[in-house]
Amino acid sequence: MTRHPVRTVDALVAAGSWGLSVTVLLCLPLLAAGEPASADSLPAVAGAAWWAGLALVSVQALVLLRRRRAPRSVLVLVAAGAPAAALAGMDAGTGVTSVAVIVAAFAAVLLMGVVRALPAAAAAAFLVGSAQAFVSWSEAGAVLAVLGSSVVQGVGTVGLPLATAVFVRARRDVVTARAEQAQAVVREHDALVQVAVARERTATARELHDIAAHHLSGITVMTGALGRQIDTDPEGAKRAVEQVRHQSKAMLRDLRSLVTLLREDGGPTGATAPETLSSLPALVEGARRAGTDVELTVLGPGPGDVLDGRSGPLAQFGAYRTVQEALANAARHAPGARCEVVLDTRDARTTRVRVVNHPAPADAPTSPGTGYGLVGMRERASLTGAHLSYGPTEDGGWCVDLSLPGAQAGTDHPDPGHGG
Repeated sequence: MTRHPVRTVDALVAAGSWGLSVTVLLCLPLLAAGEPASADSLPAVAGAAWWAGLALVSVQALVLLRRRRAPRSVLVLVAAGAPAAALAGMDAGTGVTSVAVIVAAFAAVLLMGVVRALPAAAAAAFLVGSAQAFVSWSEAGAVLAVLGSSVVQGVGTVGLPLATAVFVRARRDVVTARAEQAQAVVREHDALVQVAVARERTATARELHDIAAHHLSGITVMTGALGRQIDTDPEGAKRAVEQVRHQSKAMLRDLRSLVTLLREDGGPTGATAPETLSSLPALVEGARRAGTDVELTVLGPGPGDVLDGRSGPLAQFGAYRTVQEALANAARHAPGARCEVVLDTRDARTTRVRVVNHPAPADAPTSPGTGYGLVGMRERASLTGAHLSYGPTEDGGWCVDLSLPGAQAGTDHPDPGHGG
């Protein structure tokens, strides 16, 4: 059989109850001196009734040691000490057994709740009240007085600690509920963090798709021309091979830049910095070398330190990727079409970037799109506080229009979880 050791706090409570009861027993002569009329009803110190009372409170203290394992049974057992003391002749000194009853009633409600402890509390109140009725009846009291004193004794001894324990338990439940609520908030926060991490991974994968798709579309166009030039124009084929090599290196550089931007510590020393609006001329030049008919028009201050300071690095990186994706889409879905990139910086509060491609030649091969590129553009714009619009033009082409709020407007979001 499993043994349950007694807790230190339970031993201290039992010892305190016993000490208080013994103190009352020892003070009975003082009570008799204060009220000479009740001296005959109090047991004499070291008399037989007094020793019986000492034995009873000692047994009650031992029973209290198990109040945590069986609180209801302990309450009924310690309450049975009251009628036992009355039968032992303690008379008015029977009240010394109430100390253990008060402790047991409080513990029963605190450990089990008022509903489950109520039957045992009612039984305990009846036992205490019956002991008081026996003492009062032996003193030849009136019937109503006997009943009244027994009810008051039973309800007072058990009811008051019962009510106190209900209040304490309610306060404890409130504290526990608040602690659980705080833990739930922490768990919810952790779950949101996990969701954010998952979204960031998806966004990173989409950004990698955008980078690779841009460069691979250029490589595809150049290798297609290479197959026709290798026999008829060897020099042109050599230049095309060089362009393929240039695009491959650019793709590796862009992937490295993305990884650098995602690093919290900014990446290793000497790593390639992420692209900004100042990188647009190089981007347009690279697309032109890859075979796209594209021109860059700058309205207002051009790329440089002044332009780079208008918006945060993440917003500029998102704009760069939007232009890159728009040019890649034009190369895939409208090969041979003329493209225009317009960088408008005339308004100090807004930087506007437009990419327009005209309709493709009628005989140009096209490929269906997946729509992921447009999704990536929308996420970048949303996460950096930019405004993005796109759609077909009147002449059958396509236009992508991005507006970046300036840093002065306070809408650039330097959030490391960018949409790329």
